[in-house]
Amino acid sequence: MHTKLILSALLATLSLPALAQTTPAAASQPIEPQVQRREVKLPSYPSRDIAVGAFVGTYATQNFGAATVSGLRIGYHVTEDIFVDATFGQSKVSDEAFRQVLPGGIFVDRTEKLSYYAVSAGWNLLPGEVFLGRSRAKATQGYLVAGIGSTRFAGQRRQTVNVGFGFRLLWNDRLALQADVRDHMFSLDLLGKRQSTQNLEITGGLTLFF
Repeated sequence: MHTKLILSALLATLSLPALAQTTPAAASQPIEPQVQRREVKLPSYPSRDIAVGAFVGTYATQNFGAATVSGLRIGYHVTEDIFVDATFGQSKVSDEAFRQVLPGGIFVDRTEKLSYYAVSAGWNLLPGEVFLGRSRAKATQGYLVAGIGSTRFAGQRRQTVNVGFGFRLLWNDRLALQADVRDHMFSLDLLGKRQSTQNLEITGGLTLFF
């Protein structure tokens, strides 16, 4: 019995070097996966960076009251947060209040056309959602805007600075409802002296994205 135990121990001792030599060699052989590669076509999404729209609202000309204003807007979104836009608007201003105390009024006719154009930069902020019912939500975006341009009114053309804010409701990826409040600041010389005027405009409109 002791002889068999001694022989088994000797055989086990002799087999250890052989296992030590064969194990690393077997482990070092790489396993190559048999996977067939396929071509993946990346989807192409439109950028929707260009915006074109129309608006209508009220333009309150200082000293002459409020009147309807309408116009067009085109914009470009430089980044997700920064955009630029160009606007053109026009209104008809009446001097009816002055005709009640001054014979002949201020204008040659009872109304004078006011038109303006402006180039502005905007900053998107306060993104959110509006819920329409229980199961439908629309993305919203507030923004600040400021720019420069020119106003033509009563035979005078004046450099104009505008500042304001707005709110945009994205109905889908192409259409948005937009509301703006802007103050157009320019000087006028109609009442005997040149003065700086504040002219508040409130508008709403539709915008299409391309």
